[in-house]
Amino acid sequence: MGFLSSILGFCGFGVGVSAGLVIGYFMFIFFQPNDVKDLVIHPLVERDTQSLQQLLPEIPIWVKCPDYDRVDWLNKFLELMWPYLDKAICRTAKNIAAPIIVEQIPKYKIDSVEFETLTLGSLPPTFQGMKVYVTDEKELMMEPYLKWASNPNVSVAVKAFGLKATVQVIDLQIFAAPRITLKPLVPSFPCFAKIFVSLMEKPHVDFGLKLLGADLMAIPGLYRFVQETIKDQVASMYLWPKALEVQILDPSKAMKRPVGILHVKILRAMKLRKKDLLGASDPYVKLKLTESKLPSKKTTVKHSNLNPEWNEEFSMVVKDPESQALEISVYDWEQIGKHDKMGTNVVPLRDLTPDESKTMTLDLLKNIDLNDAQNDKQRGQIVVELTYKPFKEEDLPKDFEESGTVLKAPEGTPPGGGVLVVIVHQAEDVEGKNHTNPYVRIIFKGEERKTKQVKKNRDPRWEEEFSFVLEESPVNDKLHVEVISTSTRIGLLHPKEVLGYIDISLSDVVHNTRINEKYHLIDSKTGRIQVELQWRTAK
Repeated sequence: MGFLSSILGFCGFGVGVSAGLVIGYFMFIFFQPNDVKDLVIHPLVERDTQSLQQLLPEIPIWVKCPDYDRVDWLNKFLELMWPYLDKAICRTAKNIAAPIIVEQIPKYKIDSVEFETLTLGSLPPTFQGMKVYVTDEKELMMEPYLKWASNPNVSVAVKAFGLKATVQVIDLQIFAAPRITLKPLVPSFPCFAKIFVSLMEKPHVDFGLKLLGADLMAIPGLYRFVQETIKDQVASMYLWPKALEVQILDPSKAMKRPVGILHVKILRAMKLRKKDLLGASDPYVKLKLTESKLPSKKTTVKHSNLNPEWNEEFSMVVKDPESQALEISVYDWEQIGKHDKMGTNVVPLRDLTPDESKTMTLDLLKNIDLNDAQNDKQRGQIVVELTYKPFKEEDLPKDFEESGTVLKAPEGTPPGGGVLVVIVHQAEDVEGKNHTNPYVRIIFKGEERKTKQVKKNRDPRWEEEFSFVLEESPVNDKLHVEVISTSTRIGLLHPKEVLGYIDISLSDVVHNTRINEKYHLIDSKTGRIQVELQWRTAK
């Protein structure tokens, strides 16, 4: 009987569960309410302010202000790098604070001040948006909107009169709108010389401060006093137009602007080795400064002469006399085919005494590698006279960013002559029919200069400088500037095209010493180019 009762009970349970599921399903289907309506979607613009604040308790600034850009990628970068940035920042803060503490504590009769713990917490700052300004100056201006709600743990132990007190900073909040300006932009890594930081409004700073385990901010009136004091102190130092200035590079060295002129006089060569099978060689000399993009200077060709005399003078712009050197090479001119090098040598400019002429007799070498055995062979000698004329200190601008200041040419510049400086800044709205990989070509008095190529860019920025040493004032001359695009691929039908050009009359720059303007490109619908010209004389 017990066994039979168990079988019947099990069957009854199975039948009851199955019947319950079937009955429940049909009740769910046939007894649904009939007054259910479809969802209605309302645009956010139809909501009032209170409803929007309930839906979006904190509207991002890039939503409220369209001129702010989203920088989610930057926040993601900070999130991934924060554990390492936290350690690096805290280590740097300790190194900076240590000598300051050592210097200040004797004034207050304190034995020691030490960091027991120093961490900025696990929560990185977030950038709600970023605004970028484009100006005509050599600068990059950014305005990020920063919010940082962190969980730091900063404990400082202060010992004095045999007692020890520990102060702890917790629960930090900072809301700030700084303006960060990188200027001047220079062609040396990291591509800017200084950082200027200003606050566009008073920052919001909130934190907890514990002393001996008690929260000091809970004292009535102290919290607001500390808040207002911090705001006022920070604003008095960094609220715009005041700024925190951090120098990264020496601007004068980073820009490598001309600091003088090297006068070279090629006098003669002696006992040159014969290169041609029939007859004597036809030598000429090439001069070039290292670390310079300017083309080589060349003497005339002396036909059928192994002891030629030139007595020809040249002037070359110097940007860094400590690192630059003069390369002197003698070539054998050939009417057809490649010109053979007869010998070479190098003179470091640091070996020259400023404002003193130095006549040098140099042995011609196979190459500048002194350990090369081929340099033991006699290849002849060349006699040169070198004079380095640096700019005078009073002629240099006191401030690197001093607008309108033009350097003077050094003494020794030919009467009525000077240095024409051409600075190609940027172009706007240039566009090619087949591609837009622009570079600038400058043609002046038969000499050609080129900037680097900027790939796939309608608004390229070059910031490149070129110099021309002239025997006389270019008051009646013109400077030809053209923007050219060259394909980066091989085999296109239109590999090269002119995107526009201008011809600048130099009479204005001679009379005004400096002009910096944007010109509309000829043969271009919308293209413009910004070119700065300077005329530097010795007077």
